[in-house]
Amino acid sequence: MARAGTAARGAAGALALAFVAAGPARGADADAAPETIVITGPRVPEDSAELPMSVDRLDREAIARGQLQVNLSESLEMLPGVNAQQRQNYAQDLQVSVRGFGARSSFGVRGVRLYADGIPATMPDGQGQFSHFDLGSAGRIEVLRGPFSALYGNSSGGVIALFTEDAPAEPSIGATVTAGGLGTQRYALKAMGRPGGVNLVVDASHFSIGGYREHSAAERNLFNAKAIWQLGAASRLTLVGNALDSPNAQDPLGLTRAQMTTDPSQAGTNAIEYNTRKSLSQEQAGASLAHEFGADDALVAMGYGGHRHTTQFQAIPLAVQVARPTHPGGVIDLDRNYGGVDLHYSAQRQFARGTLQLTGGVAYDDLDEARKGYQNFFAASSAGYYWVDLGAQGELRRNETNRVYDFDQYLQAQWDSGARWLATLGARNSRVEVSTQDHYSPAAAGPTSVSYNAFTPVAGLTWRLEPGFNAYAAYGKGFETPTLAELAYRSTDGSLPGLNFDLRPSRSDNYELGFKFAHARLQATLAGFYIDTHDELAVLTSSGGRSVYYNIVDTQRKGAELSTLAQLAPQWQLRLAYTWIEAVTATDRRLPAVPANTVYAALGWTSSSRSVSVTLEGIGRDHFYVDDANSDAAAGYALLNLHCDFSQQRGAWRLGESLRVENLGNRRYVGTVIVNEANKRYFEPGPGTTAYLTLNVSY
Repeated sequence: MARAGTAARGAAGALALAFVAAGPARGADADAAPETIVITGPRVPEDSAELPMSVDRLDREAIARGQLQVNLSESLEMLPGVNAQQRQNYAQDLQVSVRGFGARSSFGVRGVRLYADGIPATMPDGQGQFSHFDLGSAGRIEVLRGPFSALYGNSSGGVIALFTEDAPAEPSIGATVTAGGLGTQRYALKAMGRPGGVNLVVDASHFSIGGYREHSAAERNLFNAKAIWQLGAASRLTLVGNALDSPNAQDPLGLTRAQMTTDPSQAGTNAIEYNTRKSLSQEQAGASLAHEFGADDALVAMGYGGHRHTTQFQAIPLAVQVARPTHPGGVIDLDRNYGGVDLHYSAQRQFARGTLQLTGGVAYDDLDEARKGYQNFFAASSAGYYWVDLGAQGELRRNETNRVYDFDQYLQAQWDSGARWLATLGARNSRVEVSTQDHYSPAAAGPTSVSYNAFTPVAGLTWRLEPGFNAYAAYGKGFETPTLAELAYRSTDGSLPGLNFDLRPSRSDNYELGFKFAHARLQATLAGFYIDTHDELAVLTSSGGRSVYYNIVDTQRKGAELSTLAQLAPQWQLRLAYTWIEAVTATDRRLPAVPANTVYAALGWTSSSRSVSVTLEGIGRDHFYVDDANSDAAAGYALLNLHCDFSQQRGAWRLGESLRVENLGNRRYVGTVIVNEANKRYFEPGPGTTAYLTLNVSY
């Protein structure tokens, strides 16, 4: 465990030395520095190097080159401050946290706002999923961390936004085939063009995997489309739509330490007996209309709607459900309809010898959920015989409808002096309301609704020290409401039905200081942060597959993030990202699933013709705890990955091949943990050396 932390700190020291040695850019070299344009944070296109916030952008090449384009963790691990891990379990989403926010989530993503082409993938309660994010047609990913994420509402940790690419000037069609270890297969078709002046992108893919662990096979079918119409010189209409079908993702569950030591590839206790699994389908669509009123004023109106259905079979023993007549069962069935609108206006004016940019808007999001619980066994008798089928949907044990909506108003102002200073101010006023109706036990006592309100101001200042070298400071307040998953239980046995409306939203104060350096051959950032959080949610008790939450007094997070992208020579490139974080509660316990040190490094070589590239990646993580009590921990580890990419042009046809090899050293390691698992089945091991081959052809 110590070795991983030492290696990470050593890499951080080397990175800091490179950052300082580069010095501020001057003269023509500074003018040649490339701009990295983002909209997440300012809501209007801006160069990220100028903004007083931690915001990064990964372009199409970083998302696609040498990657499987299946899991968002492939790209996010390149960025500091973000801990994104693939669980080797497609019945659960990735384990994602930003500066420690969201680390306690045992499934899905909480505490971090997610967007796909402007459509929230985070519901109004703060719980999100990104299994429908289509990396095959992603043009860029933007990640915002720190104080300014509060401007997006019910989240404190950050914002992750994916944007579908635009069609090129010339039409193209392409196919991709991937095959490799763990029974991995992926087939994709993508068409792009501008028929009749419509900028159109359509992508469809099929992914399947046998899995590293026993009982971890999965299948996923994904469709994504975007169309843009230019309605005259001043207006533009964008339509987006996607669909996801994951008919059967097996859940291998977590392992105890003894099970992991004996055989890390085995399934967890009762996973096979109860055929633990999840099925998921989702369809959504959205429309955005942008209109410019001259060169300095613009209005954007966006609306969206969708449907998501999830059925999950858990491994709760039959005896537990039979012994507790109030137990809500071992099958969770969720049927969700959601939708919303966002309307904002931007104006630019000359003010106080500088330029003032104002953006104000309103947002409304709504979620209607039908939640049912069933026994995960079916008992029957006939002709004197009695039998029980495990892993089958049985009697109804829970039936309720829940509704969550938010209504927010926000305002941002950015003033650029044109010389030394750029100041940014903003605020968001949020109201989140949760209500429930119990159809199974309609006479159950207890409240049926609750409202959460928050006013979250933010402020930031950029000081241009030298051309291409900026310092900045930022502060903001944030809040997180309990999610429906955290509100779901007042007792583990169901003896207290209804939602746990005693929970309070957590509130935080976020401080950040940083430096940004942009040069033609080197881009680097250094940020330090301190976050003080009150009433953070933690597990009070967990049993029989159910967790009851409560509010803890204080949590502090402090840390540093360092990243660089350097062109070492015309054919050599280095990318580094390092995060140090100390996240502790008032009782001096570390937050679970948050390693103190994380480092990512990639050294790449590209031939002068750009037809061949080779990249060696290194990933190091410190040890991380499995629960709030810090009773056990997964050891730190270091991994090496390699990918080689080739391309050829044959007339109008472009061919490409990619070989990716992960975990070159065949290390045994634990990639993720199931936080606060009641039976100490915390550990989710990662696979040994695994190779993948990808072939693509486009015209």
